[in-house]
Amino acid sequence: MPQFEQVEFFLSQLFWLAVIFTGLYFVMARVALPRVAEVLEERSERLAEDLERAEKLRQEAEEVVAGYEAALSKARSEAAGVLSETGKEIQALTAKREAEFAKELARKTAAAEARIAAAKAEAQAQVRDIALEATIDITARLVGSPAEQAAVSDTVDDVLKETAT
Repeated sequence: MPQFEQVEFFLSQLFWLAVIFTGLYFVMARVALPRVAEVLEERSERLAEDLERAEKLRQEAEEVVAGYEAALSKARSEAAGVLSETGKEIQALTAKREAEFAKELARKTAAAEARIAAAKAEAQAQVRDIALEATIDITARLVGSPAEQAAVSDTVDDVLKETAT
């Protein structure tokens, strides 16, 4: 094997090793490594751009969330205001209806009291007439002769006055 013969092929092998190594070194240094460096640079730039874009999107998302929370807070406060206002309107309407109901009830109560008073007066008038007739009939049956209408009327009026008080 020629590679094991050190004297005869060793120098030529060293020469070709140096030539091929130098050639490969220049090809790698001039062609392949710049392309690799370009690819790494592009990747680095793309990563930096993606990170910047992601940061901008994160900030925009935070702004949107802050806007959403502000709008939600505003909507809640408006809803609370509307609820409070509606509660006040309901209370006012309830008070108005209660006042109207109280007036209607007072009117009906007054009308009922007037009817009761009229019925009471009518009943008292009828009681007087019935008591007058009954007294005249009873006196006529007991005594045998009819009693004087004026005397019986005065007596019945006096008795009714005493029982009214």
